Amino acid sequence: MLSEQTYEHEQSLFAALADPIRRGLLVNLAEHSPKTATQLAEYYPITRQGILKHLTILESAGLVAVHQLGREKRYTLTPEPLEELDQWIDNIGAKWDERLLRLKTLLEHEQTDK
Repeated sequence: MLSEQTYEHEQSLFAALADPIRRGLLVNLAEHSPKTATQLAEYYPITRQGILKHLTILESAGLVAVHQLGREKRYTLTPEPLEELDQWIDNIGAKWDERLLRLKTLLEHEQTDK
């Protein structure tokens, strides 16, 4: 069973990743970090203010880090939460693989019993 804190953390990660613009921002930052919100806004059909709202959501989920450089804020990808999700997906996949193997074995035994 997940702790409440772990559950909320996973929820914020999935919610942050649910939006295609936020996923695009992460890809952009993975390829070209650090960037300002103004630089990132050049790639999307929304305002800089809209990009800032998306970056705030990504930051609260722990997916981006913000570094102040003079008057500018620069954003970089934080890969650790994505690695956590990758492990979670691997664990779920492994559990399904086990269940499917048991089902296959059961079906094979039924076929040989006939």
